[in-house]
Amino acid sequence: MFTKILVANRGEIAVRIMRTCKQLGIKTVAIFSEADADAPHVRFADEAYLVGGPRVNESYLNINRIIDVAKQTRAEAIHPGYGLLSENATFARSCEDAGIVFIGPSPDVIAKMGSKIESRKMMESAGLPVVPGITYPLKDAEEAALIAAKFGYPVMLKASAGGGGIGMQIAYNDDEIKRAYAGNQKRATDFFGDGAMYVEKFIANPRHIEIQVLADSHGNALYLWERECSIQRRHQKVVEEAPSPFLDKETRQKMGEAAVKAVRSLGYTNAGTIEFLVDENKNFYFLEMNTRLQVEHPVTEEITGLDLVEWQLRIGAGEHLTFTQSEVKFEGHAIEVRIYAEDPITFFPSPGQITKLIVPEGPNIRNELAIHDQSKVTPFYDPMVAKLIAKGEDRDETIKTLLNALNDFSIEGIKTNIPMLKEVISHPAFKVGNTTTNFVTEFLQVKK
Repeated sequence: MFTKILVANRGEIAVRIMRTCKQLGIKTVAIFSEADADAPHVRFADEAYLVGGPRVNESYLNINRIIDVAKQTRAEAIHPGYGLLSENATFARSCEDAGIVFIGPSPDVIAKMGSKIESRKMMESAGLPVVPGITYPLKDAEEAALIAAKFGYPVMLKASAGGGGIGMQIAYNDDEIKRAYAGNQKRATDFFGDGAMYVEKFIANPRHIEIQVLADSHGNALYLWERECSIQRRHQKVVEEAPSPFLDKETRQKMGEAAVKAVRSLGYTNAGTIEFLVDENKNFYFLEMNTRLQVEHPVTEEITGLDLVEWQLRIGAGEHLTFTQSEVKFEGHAIEVRIYAEDPITFFPSPGQITKLIVPEGPNIRNELAIHDQSKVTPFYDPMVAKLIAKGEDRDETIKTLLNALNDFSIEGIKTNIPMLKEVISHPAFKVGNTTTNFVTEFLQVKK
């Protein structure tokens, strides 16, 4: 096992990783920007180093500076968390070249899965069902309209290198897809440096269900059940739960086995996620693979009793998985909500000074925080400031615990989406598990 690692991230995920490291006796190195000098992850680490200005390209995306800090502190490995450099093949390769272990898959696997077009091709070759669509980049808006007409509207126009809903748009006719093409391409180029676009058939009213996988470097791979992430706004997840209230035992097993088949075909190692769209008849289609830890990983930890960060570290250190598929626990229910610094009505970001913070505590409640009392929320980073996770023996009990915790959660000085989260969790449709990707716009009547 490692004796010291650098965490190349910030906020709640950096603290989350460091917490497991401390439990394992591993020293931690934090990096921070000028805007994060007083951030929780800086306080929590054993060592902390400034890597640049407040903007991410000046600091948290500064590969050369991060590698320099790792060498300076003699960190044996780097954990990228999620977002930022976590799925950057160049960063993973830079770690390898510096003799530092990258806690994640190989650069080649990251590169393959970083393109949605290439990942579709590979999953088709591996025998996984995929949403009908093309496996090559579009030349222009005219070709987009021709392809869309072939599949039949509505279709989804997508950025090949996209993520978090950026570069995605539903089109219902030729005019809409032509209008969407230029704007989506520009956004994809601005955010990902790659404007390649493709088209796939739009699956109406689906569920977004993902399978958590673990794979070591000795040929062992297994799945840790599923998470349902259908409650979304603008394709960004807001509420996640495990297990899904929709799946039956047979479908769960089929999806899990398909996910393991996918990672084996890739030669993938570490903790990743295979994401699927599931229609009303429980037909499932490969959507994409996330090669790193997911924001919603705590709900899987709560029902399995496993520490996914610990297993990322153990796999990165070359250890074997010590349990089999039949030994993976499946107990209770867990739901996570993401708390954002944003106006609950307009959904505009709400940076500012936190003047008071009250965090719920008690049995079956878990908090993951990116803030503390008197924190300043800046406009430079993702507006998620906390995650609240509740666990219960069943889904009804979990919903009650979570709603009570949300009522006790208070952040003063900035606006948050807590009112919206309360509305979701207390809604009759949510309580009966009617959680398709249209939930927010259909039941809460929130604009897309």
